[in-house]
Amino acid sequence: MEILNYAFMQRALIAALIVGITAPAIGIYLVQRRQALMGDGIGHVALTGVGLGFLLNTSPIWVATAVAVAGSVVMELIRWYGKTRGDLALAMLFYGGMAGGVMLMNLSDAGSNANLGTYLFGSITTVSPQDMTTIYVLAALVLAITIGLRRQLFAVCQDEEFARVTGLPVRLLNLLVAVTAAVTVTVAMRVVGLLLVSALMVIPVAAAQQISRSFAVTFSVAVAIGVAVTLTGTATSYYVDVPSGATIVLFAIGLFIVFTGLAAPLAKKRARAAAEASKGCTLEVPGDRTATDDVSVAG
Repeated sequence: MEILNYAFMQRALIAALIVGITAPAIGIYLVQRRQALMGDGIGHVALTGVGLGFLLNTSPIWVATAVAVAGSVVMELIRWYGKTRGDLALAMLFYGGMAGGVMLMNLSDAGSNANLGTYLFGSITTVSPQDMTTIYVLAALVLAITIGLRRQLFAVCQDEEFARVTGLPVRLLNLLVAVTAAVTVTVAMRVVGLLLVSALMVIPVAAAQQISRSFAVTFSVAVAIGVAVTLTGTATSYYVDVPSGATIVLFAIGLFIVFTGLAAPLAKKRARAAAEASKGCTLEVPGDRTATDDVSVAG
């Protein structure tokens, strides 16, 4: 294949594969917690880290990771203690992160509007060998947490009160989910961009939920969808010369529509199977039953 003859496309496809696995892997917990847009908020904050990285003339990905992690911790603290004014505080954090990133990028000698666009909307063909090393390390951390602690994280995301009663460190695990989401955002920002990364976390999971009921199957299907759309979108962006991030997200939305169309027939099939199973559950009265076996209630 021609696409594999170029080193930059080899890196692009590997990065796409990694992001296709990691984004849905943490996204399933965010969807379970009804925090589907958390990745979008972290992306706004991470932009400040990108601008700071250019201003300090160091790796934007590592600085963005540090800033995104700090931002995710603040977001969790606001969720715990923010009560009535929490939404306003989060809004200021998100918009401040976006404005700070734009300002720092323009103040730096290395930054420019072109650089800003590659981080906002993704530019997978510009992934460098140094970026790949960072992506490998961060992705390994994300997968170790999302797979290694899947039972604990699922329990907390499903029912915090029940998890607390069973003795799980609920706040620590919630914080771990937020930090892992922040790391995932920085892993994916070169592939789909900071403004679109939340879509790759959420849409594959939403599509998988249309045809699956169990957590394990939903997890596996969501990751499979993530891998399919990132690889297909990357290859399409190369041959058609269109933005990779937008292409990947549009493919994901297309699969969601397909899976939604399959959901109704599958639901009917399950209903028929359940009805057939219930017909077999009948109570037979023994033939040697006598009148003395009846239970009567005195008036």
